[in-house]
Amino acid sequence: MIGSGRAVMKTLKALIVFGVIGAAFYLAYLVAPVYWNFYEFQDAIAEEARINSYTPKSEIDMRDTVWKKAQLLDIPLGKPEEIKVQRAGSTVLISTEYTVHIDIPVHPFDLKFAPSTQNRAAY
Repeated sequence: MIGSGRAVMKTLKALIVFGVIGAAFYLAYLVAPVYWNFYEFQDAIAEEARINSYTPKSEIDMRDTVWKKAQLLDIPLGKPEEIKVQRAGSTVLISTEYTVHIDIPVHPFDLKFAPSTQNRAAY
């Protein structure tokens, strides 16, 4: 009888471990794409600022380019005006903020992101 109690406990522990591992994979499945899109978007705005430090492209045109990239990456921005683009001489500053809601059964939460970049021409 004692041996069967130990077997039940081992089985219960194994189920708990598999449950925790499964929950971790599920959370990673939900969160990883959000962070990937953030890093892709951050890279895109840095590239936009870097390139346009040397061109006469207008702030509105830069905002439109960044807006299109945001739409492509499913960044939850409501309108292009949420993207701040400033040019001061050869310095370009691009920034925005957004929140992504992660809906998990036990404890839903929000992830807040604030991608930004500033680039100054070398000359």
